[in-house]
Amino acid sequence: MGELIRFGVSLPAHLIEAFDESIRRRGYRARSEAVRDLMRKHLVDEQWEGDCEVIGTVTIVYSHGPRDLASVLSELQHRFCDTVICTTHVHVGEHNCLEVIVLRGRSSTVRGIAERLISTKGVKHGRLVATTTGAGLP
Repeated sequence: MGELIRFGVSLPAHLIEAFDESIRRRGYRARSEAVRDLMRKHLVDEQWEGDCEVIGTVTIVYSHGPRDLASVLSELQHRFCDTVICTTHVHVGEHNCLEVIVLRGRSSTVRGIAERLISTKGVKHGRLVATTTGAGLP
């Protein structure tokens, strides 16, 4: 870690109390650690607003039976094989499956593929988790 800079922030007492309780539950040992993570999250969110290279995971849950949905999803992933890095398929009970698809590319491309996967007819639930390659992140 580089040079450390201390700075002061004025906040209402009730906000600090709630924040301290929240970070304690999450296992942070100090406010500084939590604030660093919040700052990095903000910087990653900014990367996604631009159109730089990012990494994301799409998690979807679906029933494998109807309309051969697994094949439809697989076909869609093959169409974007330059962006889809890998897929993990998990059987979650007798009828449901969970897939985690790792995507790497321009943020607009990754977001577009994620939206297509999540909105595919038969997908019960889906979510994109947007993260960073780490490039340019302090």
